[in-house]
Amino acid sequence: MKTVDSINFAGKRAVIRVDFNVPLNEAFEVTDATRIRAAIPTLKKILKDGGSIVLMSHLGRPKEGPTNKYSLKHIVAEVSKQLGLAVSFADDCIGADAFAKSAALKAGEVLLLENLRFYKEEEKGDVAFAEKLSKHGDIYVNDAFGTAHRSHASTAVMARFFKAEAKCFGFVMANEVASIDKVLNKTEKPFTAIVGGAKVSDKILIIEQLMSKADNIIIGGGMAFTFVKALGGQIGKSLCEDDRLDIAKALIGKAKVNGVNLCIPVDAVIADNFANDANTQEVQIDKIPDGWMGLDLGPKSIKYFGEIIKGSKTILWNGPMGVFEMSSFEKGTKQAAYDIVEATKNGAYSLIGGGDSVAAINKYHLADEVSYVSTGGGALLEYIEQGTLPGVQAIEA
Repeated sequence: MKTVDSINFAGKRAVIRVDFNVPLNEAFEVTDATRIRAAIPTLKKILKDGGSIVLMSHLGRPKEGPTNKYSLKHIVAEVSKQLGLAVSFADDCIGADAFAKSAALKAGEVLLLENLRFYKEEEKGDVAFAEKLSKHGDIYVNDAFGTAHRSHASTAVMARFFKAEAKCFGFVMANEVASIDKVLNKTEKPFTAIVGGAKVSDKILIIEQLMSKADNIIIGGGMAFTFVKALGGQIGKSLCEDDRLDIAKALIGKAKVNGVNLCIPVDAVIADNFANDANTQEVQIDKIPDGWMGLDLGPKSIKYFGEIIKGSKTILWNGPMGVFEMSSFEKGTKQAAYDIVEATKNGAYSLIGGGDSVAAINKYHLADEVSYVSTGGGALLEYIEQGTLPGVQAIEA
């Protein structure tokens, strides 16, 4: 894998696709700079070499061209703060002013271009648009793993305008790809995948892919009730995809054929309302009364899953075990996080991926106690499902 470490950027302009799609508050201030911080080592390496940098990113999902709320001008101060130097800004990404500013960059200087998605050509993967963007640099660096599953102009098309020796991965991309490769292809057994979230339909492909790799697949979150109902259980008014019952049955059968331990919860914390102050009780997961819904794992399931997690040598976690945003229903997710940390301390390799799993690991301040926290939820899932990504193929081609 070719990274920025293999190139000397002295006297060169690097045009870098970063993922600075960060949350802003009503005052347009960055509320979580995780993605910006993640890119800093790549930028510093290039600047240390004596190169200059043109940054390009998207922000949000603008529908009708330039929109103030989605302008990257709002993050210039935060990028400057994280990088420790003043970053300049171009109020377009392919306008005359943008090209004038990028052409005038001196060694050690950084320019941030305006939101790429102000042009519909970006998401369409337009070749002419990609070629224009390529004029901003001598070397193309893709460090935006969070968008590497998109066949957009800046992620999958632009690389074709650079020779093989003038395109590479940044450290974020390289670390993401290496961590996934370690989990899927250099796996130390036993390998446990923890798959949660609301819908089976969102996770069918990843579960199917894991069937040939994992020893244990733990099912949690709202999606568990589709499996429970498929097995004939009573789930009250718990979340369920009735049109996915046959798929759930098929996955259960496939797990048996493949010798995979598919772990479905045995009990649940149920509530009479979707609210933190609802009435609750603990019941067997296939005997939930009418009018009640399952919102978290019960104590037996937490113990059952915990023993499997703590006995694992490789762990992939994607999706929460319950409605962890509410304190009354966070025990399953919280304990899973702590069990993963314990396994990691005992030598397991743990990869946390997917927005809610990352949110959970951050909520409990455990990000530094697991092996790797992925920055790209959708990209991580698609990489596991497909074995590669457009943004990865573009560099390796």
